[in-house]
Amino acid sequence: MDARFNLFENETSAKFAKRFANAGLVIHQSSLPTSTQELVSLRASQINGCGWCVDMHTKEAAAAGETAVRLHLVAVWREATVFTEAERAALALAEEGTRLADAQLGVSDETWAQVREHYDDDQIAALVSLVALINAANRLAVIVHQRGGSYEPGMFAAAVTS
Repeated sequence: MDARFNLFENETSAKFAKRFANAGLVIHQSSLPTSTQELVSLRASQINGCGWCVDMHTKEAAAAGETAVRLHLVAVWREATVFTEAERAALALAEEGTRLADAQLGVSDETWAQVREHYDDDQIAALVSLVALINAANRLAVIVHQRGGSYEPGMFAAAVTS
């Protein structure tokens, strides 16, 4: 299956992508650890079936020093011993914030309490914003059938700054 539409070559979508990337830059520059940002983005992308974003965040995480073992275990993080309690709280928030239609109340009070225990207000703001942003990115890529496999680390940043 080929992509239906190239979001990077259309003038309107390219303008949108630059603004979208600027929103992501706020999160990237926050005190939320980069590894947590990539793990959360990867998990939401897995849930949403976004091959482009899974490819991107796996490779960006690896380029930033994330281990292959942790990347392979993100999909089953509850059954793995390689994630910190803080990362587990972030991954739970990512899942519950991504699967809103699957839960009556969205993010549970238990998950929210775990997030509050491990992150300060600025990190929580970044984490909540990240979950919203990656879900939007997943929808963009899935709608146009943007395929995974060809992404190279830094490619997105280069595409939106050019």
